[in-house]
Amino acid sequence: MINRRTALVGGLAVMATPALLINRAFAAETGRPLPIPPVMDIDNGAGNLITARRGQQEFLSGVQTPTLGYDLDYLGPTLRMKRGQTARLTVANATDDPISAHWHGAHVPGNMDGGPQLAFGSGETWNAELDMSQPAATLWYHSHVHGQTGSQVYRGLAGLLIVDDPDAPDGLPNDYGVDDIPVVVQDRSFDRRGGFSYDVGSMTSMQGLRGREILVNGAINPVADVPKGLVRLRLLNGSNARIYHFSISDGRRFFQVASDGGLLATPVSRTAVTLAPAERIEIVVDLSDDTQPIRLVSGEDTNVPMSMMGGGSGGGQFDVLTLQPRADLTPSATQLPLSLPAAAMPIEAPVRTRDFNLNMHTGGMISSMFRGLLGNPTMSINDQGYDIDTINEQVRLGDTELWRITANIMAHPFHVHGTSFQVVSRNGRTVDPVTQGWKDVLLVEGRAEILVRFDKPADAAAPFMYHCHILEHEDAGMMGQFTVS
Repeated sequence: MINRRTALVGGLAVMATPALLINRAFAAETGRPLPIPPVMDIDNGAGNLITARRGQQEFLSGVQTPTLGYDLDYLGPTLRMKRGQTARLTVANATDDPISAHWHGAHVPGNMDGGPQLAFGSGETWNAELDMSQPAATLWYHSHVHGQTGSQVYRGLAGLLIVDDPDAPDGLPNDYGVDDIPVVVQDRSFDRRGGFSYDVGSMTSMQGLRGREILVNGAINPVADVPKGLVRLRLLNGSNARIYHFSISDGRRFFQVASDGGLLATPVSRTAVTLAPAERIEIVVDLSDDTQPIRLVSGEDTNVPMSMMGGGSGGGQFDVLTLQPRADLTPSATQLPLSLPAAAMPIEAPVRTRDFNLNMHTGGMISSMFRGLLGNPTMSINDQGYDIDTINEQVRLGDTELWRITANIMAHPFHVHGTSFQVVSRNGRTVDPVTQGWKDVLLVEGRAEILVRFDKPADAAAPFMYHCHILEHEDAGMMGQFTVS
């Protein structure tokens, strides 16, 4: 059963910055109350069902935009699962195209991972049984059909997935939708009829698609009413390509308490955090002394190929979400814990090393067209474009490996399915894994090293993926697959 928490109505209008506005006949609906996705508690019983379907939603004043969603018109419910339980869930496809449900960040076998090999057609269903053995974490789920991932996620086939650990309470704000806020940040553009504008040409496929409006949980620059006290934000960069550089508008400090793979050992004080596509982070902001609203803002994304410099998003800082403190709301936590029940680090020494070069071939439309005609992909890893029938790597179950990733031309968010990893170094500089936490996406600019342990099996019929999480790059071939046995 879905338990719905209704977002409280806020009274402030948040103005989008001019750089993010689009010349069209419809006005952006800013300042709406932040939508809070309903919660679906998934246990080991039967009857848990979500349906991918078509819908429509009013993002812009006076127009309904055609969308996709899992159970909802746009996006999906927040799925909550418990460590130590088997979560049983049926996914139905009521769309017109094949879809999948990839449990991004979940430590599950390949045949439950929901990657491209497990896509299923219109009118079909897929039964997932997820043995949740990992620590508490904020994950997400999305469709992962090769060649269509970018389009399907852009139209709404995504949602949050929260793993709770009943045996390890963290002492953090935990009143979902009140002081424990899901924040799915996406950028979208609209055409003159108010529909999503997803047009991937040669330039877009190179730099990734960036939208002109910033959505949070499906609303443009919304307002969240929150208690005067500690507020936990579960931030997901759900955009196809945009990198966010988050901070608070008044420059105040906040505390990072979790990364992709779960809690940090101790809260880390920060004034800004960078989040690449598919990365998650949990932060706690103290609004105890605030009566006026504060704003979550982001700096611009300049991550474009060197040959396309000058074609970035521009516009400087822009608003993402307004937090309106209210004295009549009660916080669930009054003090930030000094330590958190994080998973232990580090893992053991690697038994082998593998190298992954994320290849881009720029040079414009004609060059890209000729590469395609010659069978040479414009996007690849180790000069091999994705082939659903090719297993690129074979890994032994239980092994720990050192993976060295190199990114050329621009920065790429590198994602590994079925596990979490520990960051060792970036561009030759050692990284403190305690402050980074467990990761499953790493923004690689230059060279990075990660330690990965493989504890879940995957065979050739349903292998794991590794890929760039700029979705246009992934769809264009910057992806490989591996087995674990």
